[in-house]
Amino acid sequence: MNKPDNIDEYIAGFPEDIREILEKIRLTIKTAAPGATETISYQMPTFKLNGNLVHFAAYKNHIGFYPAPSGITKFKNELAVFKNAKGSVQFPIDKEIPYNLISRITEYRVKENLSKTRKPGKL
Repeated sequence: MNKPDNIDEYIAGFPEDIREILEKIRLTIKTAAPGATETISYQMPTFKLNGNLVHFAAYKNHIGFYPAPSGITKFKNELAVFKNAKGSVQFPIDKEIPYNLISRITEYRVKENLSKTRKPGKL
């Protein structure tokens, strides 16, 4: 896949079944963070609101979701059933994607980012 310039291009590079999952994740995040802006960062779809909010990406067997370490820590009990690390979680493609959990984690990150002092020149 060529380096995408935007989330539409990123999603377009996947098979239809994966595109559907990615679009639903995108909509879930947009709904939970209506003031966030979309971009590509680290070659992944990224939402920013007073800094990085969340990232997501598709891989061969899973969807990676990156809500920063605080998002993982806050929801560690619910995320325990998934492979996760300090700032990431893997949702297997062959299992139901927990869109409600993605929404709640994103809402948490919105509150967290909005509580930070905004730095000049940063989104």
